[in-house]
Amino acid sequence: MKINIRQNINKILGCSVLLLFTVGCSDFLDEEDPSNLTPESFYTTAKHAESAIAAVYADARFIGDGAGIFSSTWQLLIAPTGTTTTETAQNSDLNNLYSLSYDPNTLHVRVWWRGLYKVIANANLVLENVPGIEMNETEKNKVLGEAKFFRAWAYFYAVRLWGDVPLILLPQSATAEDFFPVRAPQQEVYAQIVADLTEAENAGLPWVDESGRVSQSAVKTLLSKVYLTMAGQPLNETARYADAANKAKEVIDNAGPLRLFDTYGEIHNETLNNTGEHIFSLQYNAEIASNPMGNMFPNFQPVTYRGPSGTGSTIPDIDFYNSFEAGDLRTVDREGWFYTSYYRNGNEELFDLGKPYIFKHFNVIANGTFGVPGTARDNLNLPIFRYAEVLLIYAEASNEVSGPTQDAWDALKAIRDRAQLATPALGTFDTGSFREAIWAERWYELCFEMKVWFDMVRLRKVYNSTTGGFDDFVGHINLNSDQALQEKHLLFPIPEQELINSPNLETQNPGY
Repeated sequence: MKINIRQNINKILGCSVLLLFTVGCSDFLDEEDPSNLTPESFYTTAKHAESAIAAVYADARFIGDGAGIFSSTWQLLIAPTGTTTTETAQNSDLNNLYSLSYDPNTLHVRVWWRGLYKVIANANLVLENVPGIEMNETEKNKVLGEAKFFRAWAYFYAVRLWGDVPLILLPQSATAEDFFPVRAPQQEVYAQIVADLTEAENAGLPWVDESGRVSQSAVKTLLSKVYLTMAGQPLNETARYADAANKAKEVIDNAGPLRLFDTYGEIHNETLNNTGEHIFSLQYNAEIASNPMGNMFPNFQPVTYRGPSGTGSTIPDIDFYNSFEAGDLRTVDREGWFYTSYYRNGNEELFDLGKPYIFKHFNVIANGTFGVPGTARDNLNLPIFRYAEVLLIYAEASNEVSGPTQDAWDALKAIRDRAQLATPALGTFDTGSFREAIWAERWYELCFEMKVWFDMVRLRKVYNSTTGGFDDFVGHINLNSDQALQEKHLLFPIPEQELINSPNLETQNPGY
């Protein structure tokens, strides 16, 4: 269903919405003062329900927002991993993330808290008010399923970032009983996440959705990730490995149009958004919001139509880059995850960049390629779940249940086949060696996608780029900064202002 914001009262929210819908915003200043809107006057029609869920989709794009000069919100989950470094020192908050010296006032930490709880708040509004709207029940159930997915998605980030967090399930006002909420135990938060996703599975969502809306395969993929995380630290509910394997296998066995792309270039081809390997992505369109990964461009080297304009605030750590296996297609210039040369101003002669940069989110159509000027419109989505991750979840979880099996080996082999790497025979693995092979493949396949940090936390292990093995989390030295990870880094600090504004949050996370 397309949403014409001009025809409904929620146009003010709609002007920030890209999503998958056609939205017009040119006359929003003529609308009624939004402060006059109330849930009672707004949530009355099917169009209101659609606009409300569209606002939730738009809120989820906070991940791509700016976080001070030369920095983006997403860098919170990449800079501390040790897989990247920076060419600029302009942003002290970002520098603190790289040096593992961030604190409760670090901007990125504050933006993540605020962004996640805004998604939760607007999802709660949908879940509270849409059931009372007279509209097609099938469409209503889909909207509610999408809202439950997003609430679970946001809480899954929150509980992994901060541990015990406020569990808010109803719209809030200054008179609400839990306006100053307490922190709920992690087990309780995870139980709610599982409940929301289980209900979303039965909401009548399509298996895939090329418009970019939440699909049933996206719900099942997120649920498999949740189970895999619950099986690891800190909950250690090892029975959840079976749940994770089963849920990932549901996606694999019923894949339909889901598949690994044949080439890595297809992963960042904007014409293939929401198809093939892409199970769920945050939606971007230059009409409203361009792809947010620009801080991966080299520092003032002319690789795009903009000329020498990039910041280089997230670039590969050279030790991590050098740790890829010889012959790994993911390291081939302009074919895999990296580029060491590009076309001047996007479409002129090829020139050497002097070092590797991240190609994984580089939009050739927008930025240009040899002889073809860029469109200057970066419509590339930001992938959240790829089919490659489902294969790796299945392989890891299945191995923890029953050791290496043919199906698990096949899943790992599919990832390595695309990289043009040989996979040791099934019989050469035991549970331990297969486990570490899968972990390593996650580091290489899912790098620069905001996933590695959470692997480090749930495994309490970190890939060592020098030895090729895995160190304990505590004491591992990030080679990008020569700083050691500490126990306190397993959680991020609660933002200082949140502790001041909400006294029932009480204690700060240990070490901060």
